[in-house]
Amino acid sequence: MTTAIAATTDEAVAGIEDGSTVLVGGFGLAGMPFDLIDALIRQGAGGLTIVSNNAGNGDVGLAALLGAGRVRKVICSFPRQSDSYVFDDLYRAGRVELEVVPQGTLAERMRAAGAGIGAFYSPVGVGTPLAEGKETREIDGRVHVLEYPIRGDVALISAHRADTLGNLVYRRTARNFGPVMATAATTVVAQVAGIVPAGGIDPEAVVTPGIYIDRLVRAEARRLTVQGAR
Repeated sequence: MTTAIAATTDEAVAGIEDGSTVLVGGFGLAGMPFDLIDALIRQGAGGLTIVSNNAGNGDVGLAALLGAGRVRKVICSFPRQSDSYVFDDLYRAGRVELEVVPQGTLAERMRAAGAGIGAFYSPVGVGTPLAEGKETREIDGRVHVLEYPIRGDVALISAHRADTLGNLVYRRTARNFGPVMATAATTVVAQVAGIVPAGGIDPEAVVTPGIYIDRLVRAEARRLTVQGAR
């Protein structure tokens, strides 16, 4: 499989369909693919299910996508922070659905999708509303809940640098969910600050092999600071 290098972010997100499940990298603002999200807003796909660690910050990135009315459901670990007012307003108004997944379970459900694992048992969430309606099993004297993989139609991730084959390296904590999301989606789109020729990245430094990346686009990383709640 060959990684396509898009000329623009709009080209990179072309073809994303209404109702798609979109995995979006980022831990708060760190590693968020802002330019790809902005392009997705312009592209117009709606009724999306968004899988991410957070439910948006301020009025940028995922919050902007939510504010544009394009999201039907959010699957995340931290839906509420002091600056998650866009999601909060939509959720309270019944305009967006929410599935809360513990952070480690969220990562493992996506990893399971990438690894071809049908399901797995976890003790996290047992005895809480998060386990309601789910199959349980006692393993070594401890109750576990059955969790299923999360697969994406599309993954939008951000990396520090790529080569023309699509091999990615990340910058510090901006890595977060990017590598696991890249394995769990049918189409993976990565925005990077720079693209070098094949062989320009030490193979030992590659985190996400290019075989997982379908589309690549250069976009300068944005360092945004979001103020507190309104």
